[in-house]
Amino acid sequence: MTARAREPFDVTRATSDVDAALSAPVPTTGPTADEGEPATGEWTATRGEGFLLLPLWEGESLTGVYGPEWNDAEAAAEANLTALVTALDRRWGPHRTVSMRVPLHRGRAGEPLPEPFHTLAAKDCYGDLAVWGPVPPGGPSGGPPATPRWLALSLNQSDGDAPMIITALVSVRPITEPADDPG
Repeated sequence: MTARAREPFDVTRATSDVDAALSAPVPTTGPTADEGEPATGEWTATRGEGFLLLPLWEGESLTGVYGPEWNDAEAAAEANLTALVTALDRRWGPHRTVSMRVPLHRGRAGEPLPEPFHTLAAKDCYGDLAVWGPVPPGGPSGGPPATPRWLALSLNQSDGDAPMIITALVSVRPITEPADDPG
């Protein structure tokens, strides 16, 4: 569960959260570490060398939800992601899509993945990425980050009963699909 559970989706809030993430500190070295709400331990972010991953929205649990109700929940989650992607496309121009096909297959085969794909796989974030970048510095939330930033959004679900989650990935390096061959 994330710290975004029980919050309705709001594109304005999500856009503001993206702006804050783009200006947030990103570690230049060190191990990857999860962060959580102090009182509940719910996931708020993961920081690793050169990246920040955070939840922007979490849907309802889908335990016991099947058929048309499940399809409606999936369609609503996809509509939330589309609304956010559309807002950011208006701001920065069209996004590009980075497939998570290679990380999915390499992860299942136990092959190494570069960061941030290793962390995406560890968090079951296998939804294809809508990527912008480098994004222009500044914006509504303040001054420019110290280094160029790339942003990726994705819709994820760790298993059939788990809530759907929209995540944001901020990186100081370009976000490109890793090679099929880890060699």
